[in-house]
Amino acid sequence: MTAANGRQAEATRGEDTVSAVVRQWQAVHPDLDTGPMEIIGRINRCAALLQQAEDAPLRRAGLSRPEFDLLGALRRTGHELTPGELARETFSSGAAVTKRLKQLTERGLVERRGDTRDRRVAHLRLTDAGRDLVDGILPEQLAYETSVLAVLDPQGQGELAGLLGELLGRLEGRLGALRA
Repeated sequence: MTAANGRQAEATRGEDTVSAVVRQWQAVHPDLDTGPMEIIGRINRCAALLQQAEDAPLRRAGLSRPEFDLLGALRRTGHELTPGELARETFSSGAAVTKRLKQLTERGLVERRGDTRDRRVAHLRLTDAGRDLVDGILPEQLAYETSVLAVLDPQGQGELAGLLGELLGRLEGRLGALRA
């Protein structure tokens, strides 16, 4: 997308906070194409706003987003996971997972079982209370997300999901190749 196309799309969309940032950069550097900033800036801004509002049900349940992500990973996979597997599932560091698991275990939401062959390995699963908590919060989260996305018609939602999926797949492949 060129800067001109971005401004044209902006006129159709209406004003947002990224528009002001882009205009400021264009005034400082009119020779630069701010198209990438218009996309990535909006993705970042949307993510921040969604996370702030979306975390309200979690706060009411006494959970942080990263704690819910761990519980959710255990629930959706349907089987025990090691701390390392949980770190990969939730894109978290091992140290962060260990700290969160300690808190969740103390709250009675997660159980640890030692490995019979290797004492250094722990297997984790949800307790009944953990499963009930995740299952209770998930419908509220989905209802919130549905209401947020209602500003887009179903076709627009499908197009956005497809474009974001394509971008994410490329980024994951590219970043995975860089790590290797």
